[in-house]
Amino acid sequence: MKDVLEVIKSRRSVRKYKPEQISNESLDKIIEAGIYAPTAHNQQPWHFTVIQNPELLDRINTYVREAMLKSGEEWVNKMASKPNFKVTYDAPTLVVVSGKKDAIAWRADCAAAIQNMLIAAESMEIGSVWLGLMRFFFENKEEMAEMNIPEGYEPYYGISFGYRAYEKALPGPKRNVDVVNYIK
Repeated sequence: MKDVLEVIKSRRSVRKYKPEQISNESLDKIIEAGIYAPTAHNQQPWHFTVIQNPELLDRINTYVREAMLKSGEEWVNKMASKPNFKVTYDAPTLVVVSGKKDAIAWRADCAAAIQNMLIAAESMEIGSVWLGLMRFFFENKEEMAEMNIPEGYEPYYGISFGYRAYEKALPGPKRNVDVVNYIK
């Protein structure tokens, strides 16, 4: 197993995947990592909806692209105008992370769960990308009703998971390390 800091430094947003599905064992470990995220007052306000159905993934991609093209946001329109744009980047697994709306810090708790899952996936050489543009799909009340998200929960973000279509991740951008202030 890799050193945790090495895994954190090597994780990249993956936008090109092999078609093969990740194993159930790997998926279970990724979800477990999310479940063990830090949480305010131990409320554990997250819910994970795992989508591996290819037809549903296609519907999500089509809906999001069409909604993005109608958004009126220039950068969003530009992304959706790219040939073959898909919000899930053809990953075989999508996890929708929802939060319990009456929890104290559900957004922060869900973000911590997402980060845990991204790091766990990287430790198993599974690619991932945090999907903010899933928000367009979350606005589709009819489709969201079919997701069986528990009452009182709000979908927050999506995460794509799959095996990278390329062997080695590209090096990450240089980090600004001049962001620390010490008071001793």
